[in-house]
Amino acid sequence: MILQVPEALEKEHDETVRLIAAKLYEAGKLSLAQAAEMCNMKKWDFAEILINFGVNYLDSSVKADLDRD
Repeated sequence: MILQVPEALEKEHDETVRLIAAKLYEAGKLSLAQAAEMCNMKKWDFAEILINFGVNYLDSSVKADLDRD
């Protein structure tokens, strides 16, 4: 995928792509693996990035299981 970032954001291209991928993951449009791939990162490295954007990377079913205990 090629993402055209406006020239004003070109210096922050990677950060912009990470933000978009994080929000698409948060919205359920991308899996963790897909979002990580979009950023050319490994899944677990991308999961750490999600924390910077305030996005919970746990699947809702896993989270529900954890909340029950």
